[in-house]
Amino acid sequence: MNRTIEREEYEIRDETFTLDRDPVGYEDDFELDADRGEVEPFAPALEEELELAPLEAQLDRPEEVDEELLGESFEERAAGDVEDEEEAEESALERVLRQAQAETPDTTDTLQLFFAEARKYPLLTAEEEVELAKRIERGDLAAKERMINSNLRLVISVARRYQGQGLPLPDLIQEGMLGLIRAVEKFDWRKGFKFSTYGTLWIRQAIGRGLANSSRTVRLPVHIGAQARKIVDAERKLSARLGRSPRLDEIADEVGLPLEEVEEILRADRAPTSLDQGVGEDGDTSLGDLIARDEEGPDEQVASQLSHELLRRKVEELPEPERKVVTLRFGIGRDQPGSIAETGRRLGLSERKVRELERRALQRLADDEALAELRDAA
Repeated sequence: MNRTIEREEYEIRDETFTLDRDPVGYEDDFELDADRGEVEPFAPALEEELELAPLEAQLDRPEEVDEELLGESFEERAAGDVEDEEEAEESALERVLRQAQAETPDTTDTLQLFFAEARKYPLLTAEEEVELAKRIERGDLAAKERMINSNLRLVISVARRYQGQGLPLPDLIQEGMLGLIRAVEKFDWRKGFKFSTYGTLWIRQAIGRGLANSSRTVRLPVHIGAQARKIVDAERKLSARLGRSPRLDEIADEVGLPLEEVEEILRADRAPTSLDQGVGEDGDTSLGDLIARDEEGPDEQVASQLSHELLRRKVEELPEPERKVVTLRFGIGRDQPGSIAETGRRLGLSERKVRELERRALQRLADDEALAELRDAA
């Protein structure tokens, strides 16, 4: 285990990398165990989705890095986000700018300015990238700024692929810029790869983090979101392969997770529904109005209290024999109602007499106008 205060080097799975402290918060994926002097990732599943094994340490095998982080082959991504030929790349990114502007007619002035700013800076040649990277290593801020500005169109190109997943394009670009800045700071020109290849990984990762943190009402942990996306991808592939909707156990086998864990992840990934959401054609009724309440609301409690007070007052107005029978029979002022036999024993009356008095009392209450209005209101 190598760790120095200055560089904060950590070794994970026989690979050593430097964990920089910066406002982006990439170091938040680790916990430092002071007792053992070791770094523990919050969740092992993050290693497949994020950069627990450092990008710069793995760029010796870019194909594997791309397949792990992006879920697609190196050739597929290279053909999509980054063209090998400079002229083709220029043309593709210019087309991205035109399409993005056409697809966002309500684009804010700030986003329009960003597009205009991106057009100002030509793409860098491989030689220029190396030269700027060397200057950046020496602390040249002007070189860093030029490297960032010359790759603004790359951020737009990547951000467009995530539209419709919970964040508007301006927010996606903002998240992608964090990844671009990080890539500029970490780019190692000695590896021999183009910056666009390296930068794309960081941009996509930053956007993925932004989606995980901001696109949902209830935030999911990053590793749960990554597993949910894998489950959705597996379901889509199985549907195409089988010609039907796959069962949950088939999906679990495809992603290599226990069935119970797949069910739990899918439950966590459900979009929340607002109780204020309108239902019906007019939308005047909210979903919350249709849910039965377990207890009375304040208005119902007041109405119930007034009803009991009125009924108690009307019972007190009954003739004494009828009042005593009703009070004992229906448990008014007592915990439990009494039977006819018990009421008769306590009052010294026959069961027949108790029934007669009870019937007359109930008839008086039924004929009372105030109680009748109360029943009609209910």
